[in-house]
Amino acid sequence: MAAHTGRLLLLAGPPRRHRVTAPDPALPERLRLFQRLRAAQERREREGGEPGPGPAPGAPISIALRGRGRLPGRALRTTPLQLAAEMGGDLVEVALVARVNGTLQDLARPLERDADLELLGFSSPEGRAAFWQSGACVLAAVAEQFFRATPCTARATEDGFYCDLHMGDRTVQGRELPALELSCATFARAGHRFERLEATRQQLAELFKDNPFQLQQLEEEVTSPMATVYRCGHLQLCPGPLIPHTGLIAALSVLTSSAVRWQGQGGERSLQRLSAVAFPGAEELSAWRRAREARAALRDHRRIGREQELFFFHKLSPGSCFFLPRGAHVYNALVDFIRAEYRARGFSEVVTPNVFSARLWELSGHWQHYSSHIFTLSTPQLTLKPMNCPDPAALTGLTRVRRFQQDDAHIFCTPEQLQGEIDASLDFIRAVYTVLGFSFRLALATPPGFLGDPQVWDRAEQQLERSLRSFGQPWELSPGDGAFYGPKIDIRIRDALGRQHQCGTIQLDFQMPERFGLEYTSASGGMERPVLVHRAVLGSVERMVAVLAESCGGRWPFWLSPLQVMVIPQAPDVEDYAREVQAVLRGGGLMADLDWDAGATLARKIRRAQLAHYNFQLVVGPRERGGGSVSVRTRDNLQLGERPLGQALRRLQELRDTRVPDAEQRF
Repeated sequence: MAAHTGRLLLLAGPPRRHRVTAPDPALPERLRLFQRLRAAQERREREGGEPGPGPAPGAPISIALRGRGRLPGRALRTTPLQLAAEMGGDLVEVALVARVNGTLQDLARPLERDADLELLGFSSPEGRAAFWQSGACVLAAVAEQFFRATPCTARATEDGFYCDLHMGDRTVQGRELPALELSCATFARAGHRFERLEATRQQLAELFKDNPFQLQQLEEEVTSPMATVYRCGHLQLCPGPLIPHTGLIAALSVLTSSAVRWQGQGGERSLQRLSAVAFPGAEELSAWRRAREARAALRDHRRIGREQELFFFHKLSPGSCFFLPRGAHVYNALVDFIRAEYRARGFSEVVTPNVFSARLWELSGHWQHYSSHIFTLSTPQLTLKPMNCPDPAALTGLTRVRRFQQDDAHIFCTPEQLQGEIDASLDFIRAVYTVLGFSFRLALATPPGFLGDPQVWDRAEQQLERSLRSFGQPWELSPGDGAFYGPKIDIRIRDALGRQHQCGTIQLDFQMPERFGLEYTSASGGMERPVLVHRAVLGSVERMVAVLAESCGGRWPFWLSPLQVMVIPQAPDVEDYAREVQAVLRGGGLMADLDWDAGATLARKIRRAQLAHYNFQLVVGPRERGGGSVSVRTRDNLQLGERPLGQALRRLQELRDTRVPDAEQRF
């Protein structure tokens, strides 16, 4: 059988340009070879193949079908699919794959000997995995023809599937996905069978001789003498099992497209990845969409902001957030964090005006590009900084605001220092996003046009590519998304819901030093132009608060949390000691509240604090008051026992200051 578990997404940068590839011109020849090999395989199965200990073809066998008792069958003749049909009802429509003597296999594959048989549907993890792997093969087969692309791989994931395509310099556009989805649905309705072939490595090399991507998979991932290939519209190296035919895929939704890297023998290549999900019925897809929307609604930062009393907006200042004390704590904790990281890396902070003469933006070039979106005051002509100024209709919570603050660094360096600064910026971003709990993707964005010497631009893009390659993270090429003043690296973080957000950036700027006449004295004594690097890590602090709120669903990590500790007195007669505890905690810089509701039971107070996502609850009663201690619980109802108040305070401060993501487990 196939050993097919290697990684395909390798780390490297793309060559600057690629030749556009078309579908395999030798596909008809490959399909004819597949049919000859499959016909030979079926003949061997009918005739019994090599002599062995198993029963002869057609010999009686006994099949124990789970939940249905024992059934008769014939060796190498009876298939699980036939048994499902004989059982009647909807079993033949529900069953997707079979477990035979503990091993998964296709429903159409004949049983070789006596067997314990289980038929698995979409509700089982194994059935769902086979269904989504089949969906990946459908997506790859359709996309190959739809985009005239070379298929590379197709894989199931925990929540759907994807396929990778080589398309040269071409990228998949979002507007193309609905038409691709319609083509997939048409292909699936046709009920194409998934035909399985076990072939030798030599036969597989012949089948895929014109597809370098699948040849590389064969060399790197298949370690056994035989491996499995399926035909369904095209040929796909795949261990299986797969479902009987595409007609079982009643609902398929293409979700996203992105770029990934492939490291091949001929160098690095840029691939396009299509991600999708599929279900046996349209209602199941609708339910999946509703569930996803419900999860997103529960994590909406605007809802969390209201419930946790973090911030609000008012019509008297549209697009400008009013942060309440708890929200201000989150905001300031983020700012303190990034300031500490900047100081540790040798940066100094400056404070600049918000209002400038329009003459500044004319010199910088912003006026020519963004004047219609810049807030302008009357005589004399003064303007706000040209940053994020959406129309009222575009305002959305904290993610699209009029007033915001961002961590914006400007690094002036020599061309020789540039790559070192880029490397340091990427390391900085990784360090911060690791603390915040985000994975991220990188994109090299090049402008649609440029000003100045094209050789300078080429060198700059090459330096960015070298930094990305040495950084060791997957990245993609994003032509046309760069700024007018230089290429840039965009950083897209991925939250707990799998959504991507553009926050950080590293932008090269050749225009500002030129426009403002900046110079430095080089080692040779001559005057040279510096290079300017714009870098943001958090980006807009307001936007980052929103992303963090939705990613954690209001269950903030302790160091950021506006709900760090709830002090809970067991009864009214110890409320005075509870207030002392609260004062000690607040004096130590912690966000500590007190539940003084005399009408609530202790259990209700604890549960209320846990539902509100307080990281810790400190319960105090007569015993704790007598010993100067507190009893510690977490929001996940872990009881951590009684601790002296001073010791508990010091431990909480340590957990806050080290910014660990799991303070409740580490206490």
